[in-house]
Formats: sequence, C-alpha cells, structure tokens
Amino acid sequence: MRKLASMEEYEQLKENGKYILMFSAQWCGDCRFIEPFMPEVADKYKEFTFIYVDRDAFIDLCVALDIFGIPSFVAIENGKELGRFVSKDRKTQDEIEQFIAAL
Repeated sequence: MRKLASMEEYEQLKENGKYILMFSAQWCGDCRFIEPFMPEVADKYKEFTFIYVDRDAFIDLCVALDIFGIPSFVAIENGKELGRFVSKDRKTQDEIEQFIAAL
C-alpha cells in the first residue's frame, strides 16, 4: 500500500485511476487491528490502488472529505467518488471487502 506523500499527489491521483484511500493514524488501535489483513484485501481487489492517508499529516484533507473517524475508506475513480466506508467503528476484513465489492 502506497502512502500519500503530498496534497499535490492527492490532486493528481484523484483525477486519474481507481483508488481506495485508507485514512488511518499510528496511534489508532482500530487501525492497527486491520493492518495485518489489508495486504490480502488489496491483493484481492487489484483493480484499485490502495493509498494510506495519515490522518494527522493530512487533517485538512480529512476535514474537506468529512473524515472524522478512522479507519475510514473512500473509493475514487477518475475524480468521482464511488463510495465511502466512514465511521469511528472498528472494521472487519469481511466488512471492508463487502464495501469494496459493492462499488
């Protein structure tokens, strides 16, 4: 999973391609819970590029996208939001995969 490096990179990414933005933070216990199985999820859904977005480093982006709980996911294709799985609740691998499959 790639890490978002800058807002400029986000602006470029969101316009071209299919992405799952995963909003997370190092201090987030629920985010650490999903870490072990996220590579498997990303491998299963190769049509998307998975991008790790550090909530603390990109707080303005989180506010702009109404991301107030983590871990959260936003799917984007060619500048259009396809869907979001946004809440403060712990997420299971099955829930994340159901979200992606429903896109």
